[in-house]
Amino acid sequence: MNNIKYDLIINAGKVFCSKNNIDEPGSIAIKNGKIIKFNKKISNQATKILDFPNGTLLPGFIDLHTHPGPINWKYGMNADKYILSRGTTSIMSQGDAGANNWDKYKNDIIKPSKIDIYMALSPAINGEEFQQPVFKNLDDINKDLAIKTINKENELIWGLSVNVAEPCTYTHKPDFIMNKVLDIAEYISKPILYGVRWEPFDWHIKDQLNLLRKGDLVTYCFHIGPGGIAPKGRVEDSVWKAKELGVKFDIGHGMGSFNFNVAETAISEGFLPDSISTDYYRRHINSDPVHDVPHVISKLIASGMNYQDAFERATLSPAKILGLEDEIGTLSIGSSADLVVIQENNNIELVDVNGNKREGKLLEPVLTIKKGEII
Repeated sequence: MNNIKYDLIINAGKVFCSKNNIDEPGSIAIKNGKIIKFNKKISNQATKILDFPNGTLLPGFIDLHTHPGPINWKYGMNADKYILSRGTTSIMSQGDAGANNWDKYKNDIIKPSKIDIYMALSPAINGEEFQQPVFKNLDDINKDLAIKTINKENELIWGLSVNVAEPCTYTHKPDFIMNKVLDIAEYISKPILYGVRWEPFDWHIKDQLNLLRKGDLVTYCFHIGPGGIAPKGRVEDSVWKAKELGVKFDIGHGMGSFNFNVAETAISEGFLPDSISTDYYRRHINSDPVHDVPHVISKLIASGMNYQDAFERATLSPAKILGLEDEIGTLSIGSSADLVVIQENNNIELVDVNGNKREGKLLEPVLTIKKGEII
């Protein structure tokens, strides 16, 4: 075993893995798309050896709220081009497909992509394929078809997706839609990726959270104002209660859901999100504020979160939410060789969705590895 020749050895000034409590200089060895060794220094031969003395080597980032899809769909964009290239190696779609177009989505988007794509299935049969509000026609919410599709594709479909903001619900009551989705989720024993109702503010966050269950994932958690987690300058009691009951919270930065004041308030009170996500879709490409995962991590650190907590919420924590913590989000021996190396750049001006600015270090990906392949 000591004479084995590896495909790739990466030496880094810091190696970080929450699952294995690694936070030190070291080397990772890769063969056949798997991590097969970690040590402070690996001296074996390798087909390729890469050195990053000023870099931090982590598991590839995991983003639980994105919109990969055909470019003629409402939000669709090329995830390999715009997400994988920035150090994120596994993602979840927020309801881009439903039962009617799942097979097309799987064959045209998931299978050809290098990045791993999981799905929070839309309960509406066409998902976000068309420009109209996803829940404009309530007859599109089809319990039987959703259950049949999830049962058929259990490994790829994590759960269900429902966004109850007005652009999605049209003129219908958000609680009525949510109860229909809950009926499906309860029947199939699957979690929900839940987009909170903050547009318009006609449904208190407390009443929304009361419907959620252990394992459900609330996105847009750092949105400011009514409908957010801290509309009165402190984290709402109902939010703490939901977190204690096992409801998970996700960022979903996008173009409207990351505010520095909310993030700083939450972090100072000890409320940390469970996952870092971007809500990245076609309109966001080359748009300000920049919000790929490395930028969102940088913003969280600038908001007072320590780097260990921030890194964990982009790696191990979302892997646990997916139930894949033995395969991704980790540097464990035998796990998938999905890796990113980041380097800390000079201080820059970081911007939230409301134009607020903070100075901070930008963490820039300089290497991405997917299943042992250099991207």
